[in-house]
Amino acid sequence: MQGSRPVVEVVRLGLVSYQEALRLQQVYVNRHQAGPAHALLLCEHPPVYTTGIRHKPYPAAMLDRLRLLGADVQRTNRGGLITFHGPGQLVCYPVLNLSGFKKSVRWYVCELEKTIISACRRFGIEASTSPHTGVWVGDNKICAIGIHCGRYITSHGLALNCNTDMSWFGHVVPCGIEGKGVTSLSAELQRDVSVEETIPHLLDAFRDQFNCQLTDGQTPEPDQDTAEHHQCRD
Repeated sequence: MQGSRPVVEVVRLGLVSYQEALRLQQVYVNRHQAGPAHALLLCEHPPVYTTGIRHKPYPAAMLDRLRLLGADVQRTNRGGLITFHGPGQLVCYPVLNLSGFKKSVRWYVCELEKTIISACRRFGIEASTSPHTGVWVGDNKICAIGIHCGRYITSHGLALNCNTDMSWFGHVVPCGIEGKGVTSLSAELQRDVSVEETIPHLLDAFRDQFNCQLTDGQTPEPDQDTAEHHQCRD
C-alpha cells in the first residue's frame, strides 16, 4: 500500500568537509528521538582519508604522509579500514531507523549493496558483491560501504566513485584489501560521469530497493549538539 511506505528525506549537502558531514549526521540521528525522521544525506568531500574501527591505530608516520599529499585524515566509528573520499565521489549517508524497515544490520548492508548494483546496472555496468565489503566490477571496487548503527539508527554509509581522481587510492590499500583495484563509473564507461548525473540513478535505485518514498529536504541549521554513537550488531 502506497501510504505505508517509509518516507525518506533527501538532503543535498554539496561539497562539505568530512567533519561537517559527521556533525550533520548526528543532527539527523538525534531527530529520530522524536519519531521517524529517515534521511538520505548526499554530498562530496574535499580530499580526506578515513579510518574505520580496527584493533590498533595506523602508524602516525603513515597518516602524516597522507596529510602531506594535501588530504585530511579522520578516524571514524564506522566499520571497515582505511579509504579515500574526494571530489567526484558520490557519498551517501542514510540516517534510518531500521525499526521502520527491518531490524537487521546484515539485511541493511545487503540492501545498500543491491542499491549500488542496481544503480550501476542503470548505466549498463554489471557490478556485484564479493566476500569483501563493498560493490565490485570484476576485481575492482567501485563503491565502498562502511556503516555504523546505534539502537537501530544508521549512520555513515557508502561512497560511489563517479569521476574521482583515482590516483588518491594509490597511496593506501583501500579498505585493507590487498591485491585488488579500484574503478569508477567514468573509468568503466570511458566517458565523464559526474556526481550530478549519478544522483537520480542512485535515488531511483534506493527508492525501489528500500520500498520507500523520497521527499526533498533542506540542510539543517548548524546549531545542534552532537552526541555519542552507540554500536549495535546484528
